[in-house]
Amino acid sequence: MPPVSTIGSFETVLDAARAGAEWAWGRIYTSVAPSVTGYLRANGAAEPEDLTGEVLLQVVAGLERFHGGEQQFRAWVFTIAHRRLVDDLRRRSRRPQPVAPGHMAESAPAVGGDVRDDALRALDEAAVRAAIDELPRDQRAVLLLRILGDLTIEEIARVVGKRPGAVKALQRRALRRLERAYPFEPPGR
Repeated sequence: MPPVSTIGSFETVLDAARAGAEWAWGRIYTSVAPSVTGYLRANGAAEPEDLTGEVLLQVVAGLERFHGGEQQFRAWVFTIAHRRLVDDLRRRSRRPQPVAPGHMAESAPAVGGDVRDDALRALDEAAVRAAIDELPRDQRAVLLLRILGDLTIEEIARVVGKRPGAVKALQRRALRRLERAYPFEPPGR
């Protein structure tokens, strides 16, 4: 996730956002929205973009109460995202939504220059997604918060409500499972 403070200090961006400066909100949005959407999508959110919008609305509403630096801000945003995800999954488990036939097909991949490279890239991406989808929910959440959220073990522990030792164990188990499901082959083999 790119830092919020690519130009100027995080505090400057935060103060400007609190004052309603559009450029500051744009900077915050572009620094967190893609990672939040990826986290929500990888964890099975039905409408990850809509849920990202809800997360960012909650960020806007709570920004006056936020205190801390850029890393704490990221942890706070992902805490909100995780809670919105849990709410979404709970709500959908109580009232499953039928899927319309037109929504079954995935969007077509972007046209690239080399069909072979595009196909291999799509297969690799599908394999990684399938391996991540096979992880138990708690392992998947920990791994994605670590990778997409760029959060520390302690921050992840606060987000998911577990002790740091439990988070480390979940991360280790997730990585082992992924390694077995998707073994790494060094380039040139």
